[in-house]
Amino acid sequence: MLIREFAEADWAQVWPIIREIARAQDTFCYDPDLTPEQARDLWLETAPGRTVVAVDDDGRVLGTAKSGPNRAGPGAHVSTASFMVAADARGRGVGAALCEDTLSWARDEGYAGMQFNAVVESNRSAIRLYERLGFTIIGTVPGAFADPNLGRIGLHVMHCPF
Repeated sequence: MLIREFAEADWAQVWPIIREIARAQDTFCYDPDLTPEQARDLWLETAPGRTVVAVDDDGRVLGTAKSGPNRAGPGAHVSTASFMVAADARGRGVGAALCEDTLSWARDEGYAGMQFNAVVESNRSAIRLYERLGFTIIGTVPGAFADPNLGRIGLHVMHCPF
C-alpha cells in the first residue's frame, strides 16, 4: 500500500467512499444527501493542509485522509485529521497507515499535537486505533450525534500531544 497526495484523477474513486460513509450516518457528521460538489468542498484541503489517498499496487484507492490546522489564528498550532476507508478495505490496516502517516506529517510540519473534534463513541475500532497511536479522550459531548440505529450518542474529543 502506498500513501500519496491526492491527485485530481483520484476523485472518481474517493467520492464513492465519501458517499457511502455519509449515507451510513454512523461515523461522520455529514449530510447523507451530500452532493459530489459539497463533498469536494468538505474533503479536499488546501495549504497548509493536505489530502492523501492510500492506494494498492493496482492504483485502487483503499482510503483517504485530510489534515491541517484544527483552527485558524491562535489555534493553528494544533492539527486535526479525518479518515475514510472503503468498506471492502476495512480491517486491513488502511486506517492505521493513514493515521500514522498523518501524525508523522503533522509532527514534521511543526504542529504541537493533533485534536479530533468528533469521534462517534460507538466507533470502537477507530477509538482503539487512536488510543493505540497516543490519543486520549479528553471529553465527550453527550447526545451530540444522532445515529440512525442507536439514537443520540456522544461525540468524543480526542487529543494526541507531540
